[in-house]
Amino acid sequence: MRDGFIRVASVSPDIRVCDVDYNKESIKKAIGKEWENKSSIIVFPELCLTAYTCNDLFFQDSLISEAKKALKEIVDFTKGHKSVIFLGLPWDYKGKLYNVVAVISNGLMLGLINKINLPNYGEFYEERYFNKGFENSVWVDLFDDVIPMGSKILFECTNMPGLVLAGEICEDLWVADPPSIGHALAGANVIINASASNDIVGKKAYRDSLISNHSKKLICSYIYANAGEGESTQDLVFGGQGIIAENGKILAESTRFKNEAVRIEIDVNRLNLERRKQTTFKIREGKESDRKDYMVMEFELEDEELELERNFDPKPFVPDDMSKRNERCEEILTIQALGLKKRLMHIGAKNVILGISGGLDSTLALLVCAKTYDMLGLDKSGIKAVTMPGFGTTDRTYNNACELTKSFGATLEEISIVESIKRHFLDIGHDINVKDITYENAQARERTQILMDIANRDNGIVVGTGDLSELVLGWATYNGDHMSMYGVNASIPKTLVRHLVNYYADTTEDKKIANILYDILDTPVSPELLPPENGKIAQKTEDLVGPYELHDFFLYNALRFGFMPSKIYRMAKKAFKDLYDAEIILKWLKVFYSRFFSQQFKRSALPDGPKVGSIAISPRGDLRMPSDASKALWIKDLENIKTDR
Repeated sequence: MRDGFIRVASVSPDIRVCDVDYNKESIKKAIGKEWENKSSIIVFPELCLTAYTCNDLFFQDSLISEAKKALKEIVDFTKGHKSVIFLGLPWDYKGKLYNVVAVISNGLMLGLINKINLPNYGEFYEERYFNKGFENSVWVDLFDDVIPMGSKILFECTNMPGLVLAGEICEDLWVADPPSIGHALAGANVIINASASNDIVGKKAYRDSLISNHSKKLICSYIYANAGEGESTQDLVFGGQGIIAENGKILAESTRFKNEAVRIEIDVNRLNLERRKQTTFKIREGKESDRKDYMVMEFELEDEELELERNFDPKPFVPDDMSKRNERCEEILTIQALGLKKRLMHIGAKNVILGISGGLDSTLALLVCAKTYDMLGLDKSGIKAVTMPGFGTTDRTYNNACELTKSFGATLEEISIVESIKRHFLDIGHDINVKDITYENAQARERTQILMDIANRDNGIVVGTGDLSELVLGWATYNGDHMSMYGVNASIPKTLVRHLVNYYADTTEDKKIANILYDILDTPVSPELLPPENGKIAQKTEDLVGPYELHDFFLYNALRFGFMPSKIYRMAKKAFKDLYDAEIILKWLKVFYSRFFSQQFKRSALPDGPKVGSIAISPRGDLRMPSDASKALWIKDLENIKTDR
C-alpha cells in the first residue's frame, strides 16, 4: 500500500456448467493463489459460481439454492484475509432472480451488486431469466447480517484513504449511460466489471478500446474479468479475457482462450492526484451530491509491502509504439512548425535567426524552421543560421553545424566571439584564465546579443533552441541562451529531442543530411564553453547535472502527477534497474529537486513557445510557481530515503 500501490487481479477460473461444487472449489483455489501473490482486490467473472450459460436451468431451485450455500462457504473461507473479492452468481430476492456480484472480505459479505442492463438481443436473452437490478440499493438479510443490494454501493477502504470501489456487470459497461459514470462521480476510483462476454472476430479490439477509454474518461482503474473456457460452447465461445486498465492505459491483460489470472499493481495515488488536477472532474456535494443515493460499506486491506511487478517507462516522453513512430514524430514537428508559422505570419517577418552549434537542440530547431518555411512556401535562405565559435568549440560540432545549414539551403553566417569576449573580460576586469561561471555565461550572453542584433538588422526574429529538460534544470544562462523571441523547443525534453532528430535522419531521402544528423546524435551533449582537450569536448553536460534520461523521468513524474520524491525514486529504481544503481539515482534526484526550485526565476521569464505534450513550463500556462518557494518539504522526503529499501 506504500505510495498508493495495491495489487489487483482479474481471474477466469476453471468451471463446469451447473457444477456448483466444482466451481466453488476452483474459485477457492484461485483465491488462495491470489493471497499468495498479495492481491488486494480479486475479481471473478459474471455468474461464475454456476456458469453464465446455464440457460433454462436457472429456473431450477436446486441450482440457485446450491449457489447460495457455496457462497456462504466461500465467505467463511475468506475469514482472516483482508482482501476484497468480487464474485458473480444468480440470486433470489423476494421470488425474483437477479444477476449479482457478491462482494466479500475477511469472512463478511459487504454487499450484492446487481446488473442494471440486461441484454436481450442477438445471442443474449437474459430477460428470460433475470430481473433488472435496483439502482438505489435495498437492505437484505444474509448470513446473519444485513447488507445492501443494488447498483449504487461504494466500498471505502478505512486504512487506505482515497481508495473507493464500485462495480458493474458486463452489459452495464456497453450501454450509453453506464452505471460506472455515476460511481465515479460519487467518488469511486476503482471500478470492477464481472463479465460474460463471448468472443467473435474483432470483439477484442473493441473491448480493449472501450475499457481503456472508459478508464481515461472516468480517471479510474478498471478491472475486467470475463468468463472463459468451461462455459457451454453450444452456441458461443468465451475467451476468458482479463483486463486491468488505469487512466486510459491497459496495464495488464490475460491471454484469451486460456483460463488464467492476470495481476498488476494499480496506483491509487496517481488516480487521486489526476482527479485533483483535472478541475472539470467534479464530485458534487450537498443536496446535489452524486453520493446522496449511495450506500457506503467499509473494509480494511492488509498492509502489504509489495515488490512492484508493474513496469515504469524509463522514457515517458518517447512514443513506445514504434509502429506509429513516424506519425507521432510528424505530429510533434508539425505542432512546433505551426507555432512558428503563426508567429511569422502575425508579424510579417520572413527571416528567422538561430544560433547553430552542431548540437541536438539547435539541430532540431533548424529542422522545425525548415518545415515552417515549407509550410509558408518561403525560400529557406531566409533561415539565418549563425555559428559563433568560442573558446570551447570543437571542429566536429563546427563542421556539422556548417554542413547541415548548407544542406538545407539556409544562410550560414559565422561570427567568432573570441575577440569580443576577450575585450569584455578586460572591460569588467575578469581574468581569462579563471574559467568560472563568469567565463561561461559571458559567452552565452554574447552569442544571444549577436543573434538579437542580427534579428534587428534583418527584420527577423530569434528562434530559441533551449529544450524542456534544460529549462526545468535551469541549465541555461539567464538572458543568454535562456532568451529568444520564440522558443520552438520549449516543451520538448532532451530524450524526445534525440528521438525526433533520429527519426528525421532515418526517414530523410538526403543521405548527406542523414549522415550529419547521425554524427550529431553521436556527439556528447555539451555547451562547449570550456576549451577542448586534445581537440575533443571537455565539458559534458551529463557529467555535471546528471543523465538526461533520469532527469526526464523525474520531471515527468514530478510535474505530470505531483508524486513525492520518495515515490519517484522507487519508480526510477524499477525503471532503470539495469542501468543505474540506487545511490546514483538518489544522487541525481537530489540534484533535480535542488535545481528545480533554485532556477524557477528563469522559467518565470520564458519567451513564447508552443506546448507539444502533456507537460509544459510556461509561466503563462502550465507552471505558475513562485520563484522563492521553499524546497524544504521535498528535500526532507529525499533525506528520509534509504537506498537499500
